[in-house]
Amino acid sequence: MKKRLLAALMAGAMALSMTACGGSDADSGTAGSFEVGVIQLQQHPALDAATQGFQDKLEELIQADGGSVQIDVNNASGESANCTTIANDYISSGVDLIMANGTAALQAAQSGTVDIPILGTSITDYGTALGVEGWTSTSTTGTNVSGTTDLAPLDGQAAMLNELFPDATNVGLLFCSAEPNSRYQIDTITPLLEEMGYTCSEYAFTDSNDVASVAQNAASNSDVIYIPTDNTAASCTEAIANVVVPAGVPVIAGEQGICSGCGVATLSIDYYELGEITAEMAYEILVNDANPGDMQVEPAPNFTKMYNAANAEALGITIPEDYEAIAD
Repeated sequence: MKKRLLAALMAGAMALSMTACGGSDADSGTAGSFEVGVIQLQQHPALDAATQGFQDKLEELIQADGGSVQIDVNNASGESANCTTIANDYISSGVDLIMANGTAALQAAQSGTVDIPILGTSITDYGTALGVEGWTSTSTTGTNVSGTTDLAPLDGQAAMLNELFPDATNVGLLFCSAEPNSRYQIDTITPLLEEMGYTCSEYAFTDSNDVASVAQNAASNSDVIYIPTDNTAASCTEAIANVVVPAGVPVIAGEQGICSGCGVATLSIDYYELGEITAEMAYEILVNDANPGDMQVEPAPNFTKMYNAANAEALGITIPEDYEAIAD
C-alpha cells in the first residue's frame, strides 16, 4: 500500500513539474511562447497602420490561446542597408518569425534566411519583389515566404481616373524609379489608360531629392497625374502637393496615404486590416505549423473609393456621392 501511495505521489509531482515548465502545445494546452521580429521599411501612415494591425491581432490570437508573443519592431528609415542589418540581427537571435513591412524589408529578410518563416505585408507584387517569373495572384512561393499584398485593382484605378476626368488627354505617371513595385504598377496601368484614349507619359524621380522638380515637369505637361503605391512618394506628399495644387492638376493616387497628402481620389485599402490578415497567417505558422511556402499570398478583402475633400474643393472638382471622404 505504501509503495503504491509513493508511486502515485511521484507521478503527481512529475506531472506538476512538466506543467510548470511550459513545454509544447500538447504539454501545456497553450499556444506557447514566441518571438517575432518586424522590419518596417520606413515610417508613414500606411506602413504604420499595417504594423499596428499585425501587432494587435497577433497578440490577441496568441493570448486567447493562453500563450505569449514578444514582438520587436525596428524601422529602417527608408534605407535598404538598414533592412539588411535588422534582418541579420533577427536571424542571429533566432526569432520564430519575421514580418517584413515593405518590399526592401521583404527582400532583405528573404536573402538572409531560408529557415525562419517570413511574412510580407504592404507588398504590391511578390513576383517583382522576389524575382519570380510568371507570378500570378494564385501563386505560392514554395519557400519560407508568404504574406499579404496591398495592390488595389489597377483596372479599377484606371476606371476611377476615367470616371472623374473623362475629358483629360494627357496623364502623367509620377513614381520612383528605384522602387520595382512602382515600375510594375506603371507598366500595368499604362496600357489600360491608353485603351481609354489617354496619352501617358512617365515622370520618374530617383529619390526624395528630385521629387519636386520632377513633379513640376509632370504638372506642366499633364491634365491629370497618377501616382502608384510608392513609398518615396508617400514620404514626399507635401512637396508634391505644393506643386500640383497651385498648378491646378489633380492626382489619382494608388493608396490613401498619398491621396490624403497630395491627391484627389484613390481606390484604397485599410492597411490596419491588411496587418490583421498577416497576423492571422502568422498565427497559423507559429501555432499550427503551417508552411508559408504553401500559403497563398492574401489580398486586402475590401477596396473603397475615397477622396481628399480639401484638394477637391481647391481644384473645383465635384466628387460622386459613392466616394468616402478621407478623415482629416
